[in-house]
Amino acid sequence: MTNNMNSEQPLGSVIQGSLTEGLEVRLHPDISVEDMRVGKFLIVQGMRSRFFCMLTDVALGAANARIIANPPSWEDTFLRDVLAGSGTYGTINLAPMLMFTPETEESFSPTNGKSANPFLPSVTGLASFVPQTSTTMELLPVKTIPSHFSQVYDASVDDFRRVFGWEDDPQRRNFSIGKPLDMDVPVCIDLNRFVERSNGVFGKSGTGKSFLTRLLLAGVIRKNAAVNLIFDMHSEYGWEAVAEGKNVNTVKGLKQLFPSKVEVYTLDPESTKRRGVRDAQELYLSYEQIEVEDIKLCSRDLGLSDAALDNANILYSEYRKSWIVQLLNMTNEEIEMFCEEKRGHKGSIMALQRKLMRMDNLKYMRAVCPQNYIDKIVQCLEAGKNVVIEFGSQSNMLSYMLVTNMITRRIHEHYVKKADRFLQSKNPCDRPTPLMITIEEAHRFLDPGVVQSTIFGTIARELRKYFVTLLVVDQRPSGIDNEVMSQIGTRITALLNDEKDIDAIFTGVSGGSGLRSVLAKLDSKQQALILGHAVPMPVVVRTRPYDATFYEEIGEPAWEEKPDAEVFAAAELAKADLGF
Repeated sequence: MTNNMNSEQPLGSVIQGSLTEGLEVRLHPDISVEDMRVGKFLIVQGMRSRFFCMLTDVALGAANARIIANPPSWEDTFLRDVLAGSGTYGTINLAPMLMFTPETEESFSPTNGKSANPFLPSVTGLASFVPQTSTTMELLPVKTIPSHFSQVYDASVDDFRRVFGWEDDPQRRNFSIGKPLDMDVPVCIDLNRFVERSNGVFGKSGTGKSFLTRLLLAGVIRKNAAVNLIFDMHSEYGWEAVAEGKNVNTVKGLKQLFPSKVEVYTLDPESTKRRGVRDAQELYLSYEQIEVEDIKLCSRDLGLSDAALDNANILYSEYRKSWIVQLLNMTNEEIEMFCEEKRGHKGSIMALQRKLMRMDNLKYMRAVCPQNYIDKIVQCLEAGKNVVIEFGSQSNMLSYMLVTNMITRRIHEHYVKKADRFLQSKNPCDRPTPLMITIEEAHRFLDPGVVQSTIFGTIARELRKYFVTLLVVDQRPSGIDNEVMSQIGTRITALLNDEKDIDAIFTGVSGGSGLRSVLAKLDSKQQALILGHAVPMPVVVRTRPYDATFYEEIGEPAWEEKPDAEVFAAAELAKADLGF
């Protein structure tokens, strides 16, 4: 761990740079270039201001081209040591992210006997840090750069706390998402700001997106920052999920961590029961709840043409809610008569009928439901319960897109009415609890071709107007509409290799060019670049482990899980004691 005393040793000097391109720093002779890692958090001490920076590139330099043309042999350690620091040297590039200028400049005087790094406490260690100082230290966007030969330092623990706060801050809902690459201090995101806008978790397959998402959702639930509606395509969030690695281990789901705050609804009760999920509620949908918009979103999976969708609108205008039931029961003669009366196209309607018959194979679809299950989900959300919808064996893309769109559209309508009521009454009791909707494979819902006509595009563009935001999880951010990506408030990104995906991450982000190299150099596991609305500046973190320690820190303390086998064994022992 880098302590405060080590932080007072300068690493290098600023030799050139600009506000747009960043700073170039020449490392001092005693500093090894191999200790400089892309994504590292560093401090530049200027004459008046202190700059908080991210390391974006590392390079080697030589004072004379003859050294490169005729380098010393590897065995000649003496000559290499002579050249190090003078003839040969290392350079790093820094991107300044935040700056702080104190009101008084006394501490910057080199003759007042204080540390060359005046912001560091005189006593080492965390005990010297007073948390209240972070609220009085106003960090501002960078509007200038430090002067020539300003010294560069390792960031201290106190620097991290000043910038990213601490998890127990009574004035904020901070949540520790991980730690810096080379230090043992929490990096926090502000959950109040996180739920204010739609957010994204991105990364290529196998980089731990699901674990990151589960980590974030657990923090939001624990801190009561928002109520969550989670469309769990692969049954990874509600109950147990398989941990990554060679050993076959499982990790707890949200229902196990927060049994009183999370409800699980399932579209496949048999699959959910086999997995041992407790207290899961069945979820069924009816044909009467399907509108043309829902079918349009699934048109690619159903193989529907634009002509078929146009005729679906004609059917809906005639039969309203019962349009699918009527269509599925029509004979060829009835379709022909309908087309003559309503100017429909017989071939298109017959094709529509054939394609929609696929829905008869969906376990959760009914002609008529005994109750409105979507209303039950709304009641749970109203009561402050977080809802996980499991798909089980119904995790095909058709089911996922159809169900997600149907439920989200109705819940959004409910929230629009609640928000309008609150704006009219101004009564704090009418204020809706913020709702965050988590969707996977987000590019299928937010593709440029369909985003204008889907509820998800509407929610993303509305920001937080109706207290509803999205948490999009995707491995192909380049497939998401650029306008929607520009509205994503906080982006938590694991490793991406595709150039188009990397470009998409920095859509609408100023100074994104310097961060591209940082993103491309992440490890494939347990590392992420966090930037946007919920953090003061971009930062690379080792993500927080999702393990037994995390369960203990974040879960409901009054609840202790006992596996079914243990419960059975305890019951058998009790029977034996009683003589049964």
